[in-house]
Amino acid sequence: MEAAVSRMRTRFVVLHVMVLSLLAVLAVRLWQVQVVRGPEFVAVATETRTRDVVVPAIRGQILDSAGRPLVRNRSGLVVSIDRTRLERMRDKGAGVLARLAAVLGSTPETLRERIRACGPGVTRPCWTGSPYQPIPVDDAVTTREALQILERQEDFPGVTAEVQAVREYPGRSHAAQVLGYLQPVTEHELEKRKGLKTSYSGVDLVGRDGLESVYDQALRGKPGLRRVQVDRMGKVIGIEQQVAPVPGDTLITSIDAGVQGLVEKALAGAMKRAPQADGAAGVVLDVRTGRVIAMGSMPTYDPSVWTGGISENEYQRLLSDKSGRPLVSRAIKGTFAPGSTFKVTSVSAMVKDGYPLKGIYDCPGAFMVGSRPFHNFRGIGLGPMNLHTALVKSCDTIFYRAAYEMWLRDGGMKPKAKTKDPMAAMSRAYGFGKVTGIDIPGESPGRIPDRYWKKNLWAATRATNCIRAKSGYPEVKDASRAAFLKRLAYENCLEGFQWRAGDAANFSIGQGDVLVTPLQLANAYAALVGDGKVRSPRIAWALVRPDGTRVKEIKPPVIGKLSINEETRAYIKNALSQVASDGTAAGAFGGFPMNLVRIGGKTGTAEVYGKTDTSWFASFAPAEKPRFVVVVMVSQGGMGGSAAAPAVREIYEGMYGFGKDHAPPVLTEPAKNPPVIKPDGTVKR
Repeated sequence: MEAAVSRMRTRFVVLHVMVLSLLAVLAVRLWQVQVVRGPEFVAVATETRTRDVVVPAIRGQILDSAGRPLVRNRSGLVVSIDRTRLERMRDKGAGVLARLAAVLGSTPETLRERIRACGPGVTRPCWTGSPYQPIPVDDAVTTREALQILERQEDFPGVTAEVQAVREYPGRSHAAQVLGYLQPVTEHELEKRKGLKTSYSGVDLVGRDGLESVYDQALRGKPGLRRVQVDRMGKVIGIEQQVAPVPGDTLITSIDAGVQGLVEKALAGAMKRAPQADGAAGVVLDVRTGRVIAMGSMPTYDPSVWTGGISENEYQRLLSDKSGRPLVSRAIKGTFAPGSTFKVTSVSAMVKDGYPLKGIYDCPGAFMVGSRPFHNFRGIGLGPMNLHTALVKSCDTIFYRAAYEMWLRDGGMKPKAKTKDPMAAMSRAYGFGKVTGIDIPGESPGRIPDRYWKKNLWAATRATNCIRAKSGYPEVKDASRAAFLKRLAYENCLEGFQWRAGDAANFSIGQGDVLVTPLQLANAYAALVGDGKVRSPRIAWALVRPDGTRVKEIKPPVIGKLSINEETRAYIKNALSQVASDGTAAGAFGGFPMNLVRIGGKTGTAEVYGKTDTSWFASFAPAEKPRFVVVVMVSQGGMGGSAAAPAVREIYEGMYGFGKDHAPPVLTEPAKNPPVIKPDGTVKR
C-alpha cells in the first residue's frame, strides 16, 4: 500500500514539474514574441492588411512647334494580370484566365500568350518586361467589364482593372520613326540604365526609339505611392497614405505638323510615280538655326501598333525587306551614293586646292583617267565653261580631270608619305563621313572613302577575295556577270589596297564608294547657304513642366565650319540658284512662281549596279536669303529631275501656298522661340 502511494506521489511530482516547465517555456516564448520580436510581428501584421500601390506618372506629351500634339495621352481602362500570382495557383491560373476571357470576349489561350515571357523560340505576342510587374492584356475595356472584375475580386485574384494613360498618335504614321514608340521595361534595362531602377513604378513603359527614347527620363516623370487598407479578400477598404505622382515634362519640338504632312505626302507621291522605287526620305531644315522642321521616311508605319502589344506577324513586317523595313528611318540610317548633289564639295575642294574660282574649264564628252575613258552624262560634250555653269549643267568631266590631277599630285599609285586628298578632306569639313549627332538614335555615319579606308577594307576582305578569285561565283547565273566578279575578286586579292585613279574620279561626282544620308546632305547644304557653320541638328526644342514652367531650351550646337571663304560660298550658292530655272531641274519647276520665291538646288542621279538610279534633289529657298533647306531622296526613283525634284516642288508649293488647290501657306516663317504653355494647358505663340 505504501509503495503504491509512493509511486503516485512520484508521478504527481513529475507531472507538477512538467506543468511548471511548460508554463516557463510558454512564458519565455510569450516574452520573445511580445518584447523581443514584437515590432517585427506588428510590421508583418500591418503588411497583411495594407498594400503599397505604385501610381504611375502620366507621360509627357510631344508637341510640334505650334503646340499641336504629335504624341498625346488618352485615358483608358486597362486590365492587367499578375503572372507571378497566377503561377502560384494549383491550376496555374487556368480558372482565372477562363473567367477573364469570358468577360473580355477573348480566349484563355490568347491571354496566356500575352503574359508569357518573350525569349528564344517564343513568337509574339509575348511579354518583354519584368515578370514581377502587372502585364496589360487589354487597354480598351468598357466600364462594365472593369466593374465585373473589380466587384468580384475573389473570382479574379491577380487581375486588376484601372484607368491608365495610353499613348495616342494624332498624325498616325506621320514622323513615326522620329517619334519612336514605347515598350515594357526589361530586367536588363533596369540594371543598365542609370536612374531608371530608382524611379521605376513597376508598370512603366520605356522609350525604345526616336524622341521617346532620347528624352525618356524627362517624359516619364516620377511615380506616386498609395498605401491602401484591404480585407482578407484583397478588396480595398480605405486609404492610409497617398503621395501624388509628378507628371512628365512636355517635349516641344521644332517639327511643324503641317510641313511634316506635306513631306509624307510628297514622298508617297514620288514612290507612286516611280513604281520601281523601294524607299524615299525627305528632310526640311531651318537654315538659320539647324532645327529640323520635318523629316519623313517611306515606307512608314503607324506607331500605335505597339500599344497593348504587337503581334508576331506585324513585328516581322516592320523588320522585313519585303515590306521595305518601315521601322528604319531612311533619313538618318539609309546611306546612298549622292550623285551630283555632292559636287558642291568638289568645287569647294578645287578652289581651296588652287583652281581659280572664276576660271574657264573644258567640259568634253569624255576624259581619259589614266587609260580608261570616263564619260559625261550621255557622253555629251558641253565645251568651255566656268564652275558656275558646271554646277548648273552638271558637267562631270571637269570634276574627273580635277580629281585625277589631285590624285597624281598625291603620288598616284605610289602615294607620298603624307597625302592631301583635297576632295575627301573637304567632304569631311562639310560633315560627311560622320554622324551629325541629331537627337534621335540609329544614325549612320555614311562613308567617305580614301586611301586609308581602301587599305583597311582590303585587309578585312582579302582572304575572301582570294578564295573567290579561285572558286569564282557559281551561284551567279549570269555567266558574264560571274566572270566579271571573279576577275574583280582576283584584282582585289592582289592589289585591292590601292586607291586608283578611277576611285578618285568617281568620288568627285558622288559615285563609287561614297555614301551619305539624306540628313547629312541637308545639313551640308544648310551650312553652305547659311553662315558656313556646320551644326548638329536638333528636333527637340524645349522641355516644359505641366504648369508651363520651362525646364530648358535645347539648342543645336555648332560642330564645325566650312573651310572655304564667303566669296566661294556665295559663288556656289548663286550657281545653284539657277538649277531650278535654267538647269537640270528646270523641267520639274516649270511654271513655279520664281519671281515670288526663287528655289536653288542641285539634282543628283546616282548609278547603282543592278538597280534603277537613286534620285536626289537638294534645295534651299528663298535663294537670295535662304531660310529652308529641303532634301528629297527616292531610292530607285530614276533621274533627280524626274522623281526627287517634283517632290521638292510639291513641298514648297504647300509651304508657300502656291499649290493648284490655292490652299493657304502651311509655313512661311519658322518661329524664333518655342511656344509657351499656359497653366491651363493652352498654347501661346
